[in-house]
Amino acid sequence: MYVGIDVGTSMVKAAAFDGSGRELAVAARPVGLALHGGFVEQDMDEVYGAVVAVLEEVTSRVPGPVELAGLTGQGDGVWLVDAQGRPVRSAASWMDGRAHELVDRWLADGTFETVFRRTGSAMFPGCPGPLLAWLDTHDPKSLDAATAAVYCKDMVFQRLTGAARATTDVSDASMPFLDPRSRTYDNRVIELLGLTHRRGLLAPVSDPVATAEARGEGLPAGTRVADGPYDLPACALGAGVTAPGDGLLIVGTCLAGLVATGDLDLTGEPAGLHICTDRPGHWLRAMPAMVGTAALDWVLSTTGVRHEEVDGLLAQTPPGANGVRVLPYFAPSGERAPFVEPRLRAELTGVSLESTRADLVRATCEGIGYAARHCLEAAGLTGSLAVCGGGTRSPAWMRLLSDVLGRPLRVVEGEVGARGAVLAAAERFGVELDAQAWTRPTSVVEPDAEGVAFYAKGHEEHLARLAAARDRARD
Repeated sequence: MYVGIDVGTSMVKAAAFDGSGRELAVAARPVGLALHGGFVEQDMDEVYGAVVAVLEEVTSRVPGPVELAGLTGQGDGVWLVDAQGRPVRSAASWMDGRAHELVDRWLADGTFETVFRRTGSAMFPGCPGPLLAWLDTHDPKSLDAATAAVYCKDMVFQRLTGAARATTDVSDASMPFLDPRSRTYDNRVIELLGLTHRRGLLAPVSDPVATAEARGEGLPAGTRVADGPYDLPACALGAGVTAPGDGLLIVGTCLAGLVATGDLDLTGEPAGLHICTDRPGHWLRAMPAMVGTAALDWVLSTTGVRHEEVDGLLAQTPPGANGVRVLPYFAPSGERAPFVEPRLRAELTGVSLESTRADLVRATCEGIGYAARHCLEAAGLTGSLAVCGGGTRSPAWMRLLSDVLGRPLRVVEGEVGARGAVLAAAERFGVELDAQAWTRPTSVVEPDAEGVAFYAKGHEEHLARLAAARDRARD
């Protein structure tokens, strides 16, 4: 049995697989997010407790030894820990918006662009650079008390294994301090962000990913565990996206477009990031938007619609949603890809007393589709496209997305991040697994020519509305 652990933003999961990649069991536990005044925080003990719980459940349901375990999880944010990996304070989530004024300042004075040209990372309020700088001003005692500022999966790895010190990997370290060429921290970037005196908090980069043995919580003592990559590159591995030009769209809480590339191009509009992978000279050009299914969740909750009703509602209203339009930028920290606009907010237009719940749901799904197309085009998609995440559970939405994107979708269902974490761990431990069998798509959705033509025009209109909204956000 092979176990993948995926520590998500709102849900922690563990999945057991057999040697052919067949899912044997999945266990999941929700974890909370505390939102207040632009702050978005998580309780690290709650997150770790959920990891132990799902591991205990999944290993009890599947007999046999655990050959190895791969760990992945949400990226960015700041998880301050002591020498034992225990929390110094609540974790600041990647969704956090408290540092938006710092990002605004760095956008205005050129620091933002300078950092991008050096690292390929376009900072946003919830990434470690701005958050650490904000904490250094407003909560220095927490930084003083911490041994390391790590990422979610690194905290879990240290506590699962009892590792002597905190480390991270090249994928998580890619935002915003890592030089993607040397795969080491860029001290000039650290200096530009005013964090040289906090340099010691940055966890050493383990390249390749760190490994250790479980100490007996959740997993049997002695189980081999690998730490990383984080969830975006893990999903790319789990979906079989490794050839240059091929892409992945993750329709989850975060909407993320990723394209594999062997070219490091740091020109163009600073946006997204270049994620280092386990192969030097190979990157993922990533455009992780702030909000994906979370936008639809908000609309469903506000209108009293259940998730299982979405497919039926999409069938009740035509493409274009009877004139209702949604710019799906619902995050309290604005947007980070394929552009950075900390003050941008969602907009609903074309709504009247005649508008229905179906119109609002379809308009939201279309708006998320347009945002996805924007991200994938900016990331340089030229090859095939895989899609995964919670949104794949809606066949009608997948057909809509295929039309909006104008291309076939290789739908990969199940626990794709956990699957990728196992494949990464197997590579690290020298265990041969058939990656093609492990990443075979569940189905392929073909676009409709009439729908493609309609949404091509709709995408142009979306970009025009977005440009106007960005202008208003800067006023």
